[in-house]
Amino acid sequence: MKVFSPILACLALAVVASHAALSPEQYWSYKLPNTPMPKAVKEILHPGECGGVNVNTGKGKPGGDTHVNVGGKGVGVNTGKPGGGTHVNVGDPFNYLYAASETQIHEDPNVALFFLEKDMHPGATMSLHFTENTEKSAFLPYQTAQKIPFSSDKLPEIFNKFSVKPGSLKAEMMKNTITECEQPAIEGEEKYCATSLESMIDYSISKLGKVDQAVSTEVEKQTPMQKYTIAAGVQKMTDDKAVVCHKQNYAYAVFYCHKSETTRAYMVPLEGADGTKAKAVAVCHTDTSAWNPKHLAFQVLKVEPGTIPVCHFLPRDHIVWVPK
Repeated sequence: MKVFSPILACLALAVVASHAALSPEQYWSYKLPNTPMPKAVKEILHPGECGGVNVNTGKGKPGGDTHVNVGGKGVGVNTGKPGGGTHVNVGDPFNYLYAASETQIHEDPNVALFFLEKDMHPGATMSLHFTENTEKSAFLPYQTAQKIPFSSDKLPEIFNKFSVKPGSLKAEMMKNTITECEQPAIEGEEKYCATSLESMIDYSISKLGKVDQAVSTEVEKQTPMQKYTIAAGVQKMTDDKAVVCHKQNYAYAVFYCHKSETTRAYMVPLEGADGTKAKAVAVCHTDTSAWNPKHLAFQVLKVEPGTIPVCHFLPRDHIVWVPK
């Protein structure tokens, strides 16, 4: 009678645990068994019928190329104010190399998310608008994402695979995301653009070692801009090291992740004027000396780079990873 050895069992488990064998949810459970999946990730894994991308792997066809069709709201753009025309936002407020434009300072709802650490205490009030991103692109499976180019020198091929017309708004949005991903990191940080949930998990573990928490901002319901009061129970999750991942506008889910050694992360309970409750993730940057002097945060808060910690709440589809 043959005996199934423990060594063979371990080898079999390793094979089963490969990217190809596991769904994104299973891969999360395997790599992060004690870390609950944040709501933002769950929503991107299951964005609903109106969003996401349809993938044709081309099996059985000549050439066998992977082809991806943008479906429904798979690619989103900011339509601006009524009558104001449609435009692609350039200048991600969470990319600290960018200078803010006058339009962004006056119209970007993310302006309200920036604040000073000294103002984060129970009883403090802030006018906030936790917008819901209408761009509902979903994660692609790791194996599919790995086969699709993601670089500026491959843009014609990318547009062809996604049936996107060069020069269109969708094309400009995708080009902007790739350009941001290809820029060098600011001094003191490391960056990476994850094109699948599995690669985001792997990057976070590689930079933090053991992950304690992966969290996102949660709001009971969508509300307009209103006053929120900080309630008791502000929790500091990390005092220095963290990986923060910001969802980008793209045909499928892409996250711009950066690891910093000068970051404090908090979970902040909030209560809106209309009674809406929120658990907001706040990130405070203790060293902003390498940021663009005209970054949105400095213009809104009237402070200089490198002088005082700058904080911001994370939008609902962004994630912070903190180590044990």
